[in-house]
Amino acid sequence: MAQSNPPGAGFDPDAFDGERVRLRTLILLRWAAIAGQVAALTVASGPLALSIPLGPCFLVVGIAVAANMVAITVFPETKRLSEGQTMAILLFDTGQLALLLSLTGGLSNPFAFLILAPATIGATVLGPRPSGAVALVTIALVTLVAAFHLPLATADGAVLSLPPIFGVGHWLAIVIGVTFLTIYAGRVASEIRSMGRALLATQMALAREQKLTDLGGVVAAAAHELGTPLATIKLVSSELADELGDRPEQRDDALLIRREADRCAEILRSMGRAGKDDLHLRAAPLSAVLREAGEPHLDRGRGVRFDLAPATGASLREPSIGRRPEIIHGLRNLIQNAVDFARATVWVEARWSADRLILRIMDDGPGFPPHLLGRIGDPFLRRRPAEVAPDRPEYEGMGLGLFIAKTLLERTGAEITFANGSDPFLAESERPERCGAIVQVVWPLSRIVRPTSEPLGENIRH
Repeated sequence: MAQSNPPGAGFDPDAFDGERVRLRTLILLRWAAIAGQVAALTVASGPLALSIPLGPCFLVVGIAVAANMVAITVFPETKRLSEGQTMAILLFDTGQLALLLSLTGGLSNPFAFLILAPATIGATVLGPRPSGAVALVTIALVTLVAAFHLPLATADGAVLSLPPIFGVGHWLAIVIGVTFLTIYAGRVASEIRSMGRALLATQMALAREQKLTDLGGVVAAAAHELGTPLATIKLVSSELADELGDRPEQRDDALLIRREADRCAEILRSMGRAGKDDLHLRAAPLSAVLREAGEPHLDRGRGVRFDLAPATGASLREPSIGRRPEIIHGLRNLIQNAVDFARATVWVEARWSADRLILRIMDDGPGFPPHLLGRIGDPFLRRRPAEVAPDRPEYEGMGLGLFIAKTLLERTGAEITFANGSDPFLAESERPERCGAIVQVVWPLSRIVRPTSEPLGENIRH
C-alpha cells in the first residue's frame, strides 16, 4: 500500500519556538522600570516626606542600570534571546524589584503589584515550564518580602503599617494575581503562537501547490517548444539510416538517435499532460476536480467511491468549478484524513442545486473522538505520538492537515462542519455502513462555479 505524506510534512512547529524576544525590547522595558523607580523614590523622600534609606535603594536601582549598560555594551541591539536567557533576565528583574520593596515597606508599598510584570511577560514569551518557574520564584520572593522588610515611616518617626489582615490580603492577592496571569497570559500566547505557526504552514502548503501548478505549465510549454526540434532530429536520423544501408555501424547509430528522439518525445508528452491541464483548464467538471484531489490516495488499500448527482428535485447539469490550488489541496487533505482512518471504504458525495454545492466526505472508520469534535479544525490539536492511531503510523495526528484544509477551503467561500456518522458507543452490528467521520463542505454556487467556455487569452510568442 502506498504511504502518503502526512499533512504539513516538512513543517516543524518547534523550529519557531526558540529565540523569540529581542534583547533591546527587555532593555527598554527595564529603562522604563528604572525611571519609574527613581521617580517614586524621589517623590517619596521629597514631597511625601517619608523616611526611606535612599543609599541602599539607589544602590539597588544602580544594579539594574549597570545590568542594562553591560547588556548594551556586550551584545548587539539585534540579538534575540533564547528561552533560558529570557528567563534569567526576568528572574533578575523580579529579584531587583523584590529587594527594592523590602527596603520600602514590603507589601504595604502601593507599588508592590508591579512585581507581577516580569511573571506576566514570562507567561507571554516563554514556554509552560520556564514561565511556571518564573511564577514560582515570584511567589517565593513575595512571601519573603512579606515576612522580612523595613517598615515605611514618616520623617518624624511615625511608622505606617497596615493591620495584619490587610497584609495577608495583599500577599494573597499578589499570589493569586501571579498564578492567574501566568495561566491566562500563557494560554492566550500559546494559542496565538499555534495559530501563527499553523497559518504559516497553510501558506507553505498553498505555495507548494501553486508551484506545482506553475511547474506543470512550464513542462507543458517545454513539451510544446521541443516538439519541432525532436521531430526534425527523428526525420534526419531516419533519412541517414536509409542512406547508410551499406555501413551497418553508422546506420545503427542513426537508428539509435531516432529511438532516443522518440523516447524524449514520449517523456515530454507524459510530463506535459498535467501541465496542459493546469495551463489551459482553469475550470473543470466537478467530478474531474474531485478525482484529481483524491488521486494520490486512490491506491492506498481503501476503496474511494465518488457519488455525484443533483439535489432531490433538481435537474441540473454537473457544474464546472474553478481548479484553484486552495480547492485541490484542501479537498486532498480531507480525503487523506478519511483514507487514513477508514476501515475499508471512503465515500465522496456531491449534491448541487440552483444556488449551492454540498460535498460530504465520509468513511467507515471510528469517527472523530467525541470529546474533540467541537475542536476539530484547530491547529496542533494533538501533539503526543501516543495519541496517533496505532494502525496508521504514517499519520501525525496533529490536527494540522484538517486546519490547513479548513482554512484553504474557507478562503474560497466554503462553510465546513465536522460530525460523526453514528454514536461511537454502539455495537459493531448496530452501526450503519457510513459510521465514521463526516466532513461537510458547502459552497454558494456563485463562489465556485466557472464557465468552461471562458477565454484562454491570446497566444504568446516565445
